[in-house]
Amino acid sequence: MNKTELVFVPTPARGHIVTEIEFAKRLCERDRGLSITILLIKSLSPKLDSYIQELASSIDVSNIKFINLPHVDPPPRELKNSNLNFFAAYIEKHKSLVKDAIKNHVLSKSSTQLVVLVVDLLCNSMIDVGNELGIPSYVFFTISASFLGLMLYIPFRHSQIGTEFSISDPDSIIPTYINPVPSRVLPSYLLDKNGGYSTFLSHGLQFKKAKGFIINTFVELEHHAVNSLESDKESPKIYTVGPVLNLDGIQKQIESDPNVIMKWLDNQPSSSVVFLCFGSLGGFEPPQLAQIAIALEKSGYRFLWSVRPPPSKEAKPNDYSKFSKVLPKGFLERTENRGFVCGWAPQVDILGHDAVGGFVSHCGWNSILESLWNGVPIATWPIYGDQQCYAFQLVKDLEIAVELTLDYRFENSDKLVMADEIEKAIKCLMDSENPVRKRVREIGEKGRKALMDGGSSNISLGRFLEDISVNKSEESVDAARPT
Repeated sequence: MNKTELVFVPTPARGHIVTEIEFAKRLCERDRGLSITILLIKSLSPKLDSYIQELASSIDVSNIKFINLPHVDPPPRELKNSNLNFFAAYIEKHKSLVKDAIKNHVLSKSSTQLVVLVVDLLCNSMIDVGNELGIPSYVFFTISASFLGLMLYIPFRHSQIGTEFSISDPDSIIPTYINPVPSRVLPSYLLDKNGGYSTFLSHGLQFKKAKGFIINTFVELEHHAVNSLESDKESPKIYTVGPVLNLDGIQKQIESDPNVIMKWLDNQPSSSVVFLCFGSLGGFEPPQLAQIAIALEKSGYRFLWSVRPPPSKEAKPNDYSKFSKVLPKGFLERTENRGFVCGWAPQVDILGHDAVGGFVSHCGWNSILESLWNGVPIATWPIYGDQQCYAFQLVKDLEIAVELTLDYRFENSDKLVMADEIEKAIKCLMDSENPVRKRVREIGEKGRKALMDGGSSNISLGRFLEDISVNKSEESVDAARPT
């Protein structure tokens, strides 16, 4: 009996590939007749590429296999005037390799029947490969439904205005957001004249070619955005399948022993610790670290603080060698009985610990879902990428987070967030009477139920599997098979 085969093309980035592999595992658990091939694009970072290979080798699912695509030279250096433009050009250079891999490793086998191509949102140029082979393509969104709405809004706005966003623009009325969206919380690349805006305009146009969108969210969290997308008759189908989380992960080899961190948490009272962590690229220079330290000391709360340097071209993205050199003099000694400072931290494990009562976060979408899953409220401190939009959505649209800042940007890191602002947000976050805490617990419970039998995401996943079964066509596969 022929197997139904899906081909995944994930973006070579930690937050993307982890989520998409988890989704592939969930599909295989739901339908044992599926076979999934995941095409791995080499990362431009040797360290990240090593992690991706380690992650792939750790997957012990018989009907998921990985194929490493050949090395591709990066685009010309001049394209680096926009990181997004450069990255889009790098992904584009893999189209022929993806096409060849599908032909040689999937279509050439008589035992499988290819049904769909599942591409990451930043690999959407591969939709063209699917069209050339007669294969329907679905775009996997590791981000929110609201932000998908923003990406679809960009081509419409461009047809009216014809230029990138400006920080002085009036608030944008974007259908997937409840409130008008201020330009100050839009991603920096939408304000970019050197390629970032044009790249996302291209993404928005390319999405229209997709058969559907698979989104890592759940209806109960983003019902307004989901309803807005579903009511757009010109938009492809959407499938809300979240929260898709990797709650196990690969333990990173680090100087900060995760066991020591967890043992420290074991000795703290329930919901008493505020956790501060800003993602794999979220670090600060000593002047900002000093403001955070002052706030933590004055707040009086127990804390677990992941202190990391900002990324730079000159320095390796490792932890600070000695915290005493970058934190205020005497801070570690004065707070040693109620605080723990570390480098890299096992975020998933920490957020699941009973002692953690609040999370000062960069608001990456995966981090948001992990926090909600564990019922831990967030104080928003976005840093880069699309995080400002998520912070705005959490605070203004969904009212499930405490506002610390909504528009902080790493490229303007000389503008400090002062200790008084941080202390105020921490006290609000940790206040047991704050209604945000109850709302977060409730939405977290709804997220768990969404994955259960009869839950919204479980039903949506079933609908996706039913819809792709309609795509089975021996004629299209036979036509695409190499002769």
